[in-house]
Amino acid sequence: MVSEYTIRIGGAAGQGMQFIGSLLAKCFSEAGFYTFTHQDYMSRIKGGHNFYQIRIANHPVASSRNTIDILLALNQETIEIHAQDLNEDGLILYDRTAVEQHYSQPEFIQIPCSDIITGLDLNQVMTSSVAAGAILGSVGLETLLDFTRIIPGFIPVASEGVVASQTSAAQAGLDFVLQNVDSKKRFMPIELTEQNKKRLLMNGNQAIGMGALLSGCKFYSAYPMTPATSIMLYLISKAEKHGVIVEQAEDEISAINMALGASYAGVRAMTGTSGGGFALMTEGISLAGITETPVVIAEVQRPGPATGLPTRTEQSDLFFVIFGGHGEFPKVVFTPGTPEQALLLTNRAFHLAEKYQIPVIIQSDQYLADSQWVVDDIDNQLLNYEDFRLRGEELINTQSYQRYAYSEDGISPLAIPGASKHLVVFDSDEHDQDGHIIEDAKTRNMMVEKRYHKKLPLIQQEIAPPSLYGSEKPDIILTGYGSTFGVLKEAVERLADQHSIAMLHFSEVYPFPLTNDFDYVGMLNKAKLTLCVENNASGQFAQLMRMETGFEFNARINKFDGRPFGLDYLLGEINDYLR
Repeated sequence: MVSEYTIRIGGAAGQGMQFIGSLLAKCFSEAGFYTFTHQDYMSRIKGGHNFYQIRIANHPVASSRNTIDILLALNQETIEIHAQDLNEDGLILYDRTAVEQHYSQPEFIQIPCSDIITGLDLNQVMTSSVAAGAILGSVGLETLLDFTRIIPGFIPVASEGVVASQTSAAQAGLDFVLQNVDSKKRFMPIELTEQNKKRLLMNGNQAIGMGALLSGCKFYSAYPMTPATSIMLYLISKAEKHGVIVEQAEDEISAINMALGASYAGVRAMTGTSGGGFALMTEGISLAGITETPVVIAEVQRPGPATGLPTRTEQSDLFFVIFGGHGEFPKVVFTPGTPEQALLLTNRAFHLAEKYQIPVIIQSDQYLADSQWVVDDIDNQLLNYEDFRLRGEELINTQSYQRYAYSEDGISPLAIPGASKHLVVFDSDEHDQDGHIIEDAKTRNMMVEKRYHKKLPLIQQEIAPPSLYGSEKPDIILTGYGSTFGVLKEAVERLADQHSIAMLHFSEVYPFPLTNDFDYVGMLNKAKLTLCVENNASGQFAQLMRMETGFEFNARINKFDGRPFGLDYLLGEINDYLR
């Protein structure tokens, strides 16, 4: 029985790859298939070479494959670059008006997209729908072609005429394949194991945005910076319904300070950026540290230094985010590996930021930000909303209020300015319990003790240990953090029949998780082979592990070309160590 296919759609920016890929992914997920997508695109609006990849299966999938079953070529360059990745029985579909060369080999199927559109008297922009229909026919999933139902949700502003035209174009592409392509060349359809189970499709940035909404975020400020911008766009699309103010700032310095101002004024606030913007935010993060102002920051990585590769992926900002900000103050860094983790950890970020009055950073990357996963229902019981701010009624009967009052746990009462008769003082200089500037050594020592030494141990107790997947007594352990979750999990599944193997995945990395409940360091020390897998050149997580625990991995697998780990590539790298 066929269990999965990988489809790659390649061409230049502006040729409709994202439309085709997103539409097909929605069709597959709504039909009940497990679906995983990722994009590879250049930093330009038109031209260049981009591709959109979809993996569909009747079993859970959490990563991309390097080899493909179907290649849809929207230009000549796509065939020249990607034909080598085709499986032995794979197919290459191409539009003869967009590809200069004619191919007679059996794996090539010519789809006259432009001619079909001309024959239907439709706008040539709808050739994308023809291609989408042709792909559905090639994989034997023509029954999914219910664009009259899917397109209105996919393009909310589409008129009935547009829906009808897109549907006609897709049906024509499907019909062409069924009528002109030998059934022996077409793929057998994947059989669904769970019929009629509609699956939610979500990418990492949408999950962060949804997590913010579910956590009561009422203010988001950001300067657009790839690949974090779509968090802002998602929140803009939901702003009116959920009462959220979204402000496009003039730069990242303004963005962080706006968020701090909103938080000081009494609402849950957030900002987001990538590495270059985070560099501008570091002074503001220190401001949050000394003023003990809750704030959540999404840092969605791309390769650096400087502008680097704006639309590619990397995990090279870990140290920067952990140690960014001058002075000493507690912060928390989460590194989700799936959209579900991104949603839940964003919720925890708001909870911990307000509970301990600290900055909390959600670190992601382009791969997780743009990749789409199917997500089963989120367990609402895992979501937490607890208001730690003092409201007017709680302050009415108090004779005095000190914003930075000493306490046994280092957490001072957090009041909203104007909510009572008491003054709320906020100062970036070192200050006393009332918030007024000081310079004496005794008060300085007490404030650092309060902010740092008292809070940090309590925060560390809340940091979850890494998740374990695979053997409970493994000889081989793959370790990673953030967006490597899916590919590590699938690698363990592929190798489990031949080896005693497991994965350790860290989604909460700072403060580093304790080993009280799970002695993961002891497990690592007992293993025969330990591999740390990272999308960076220097092995930052491996260094952090050694710094925090003293443990050193046997070997590291690092990838830093701006592309994510594909499953086939990672398996090849692991097998090199197993030979």
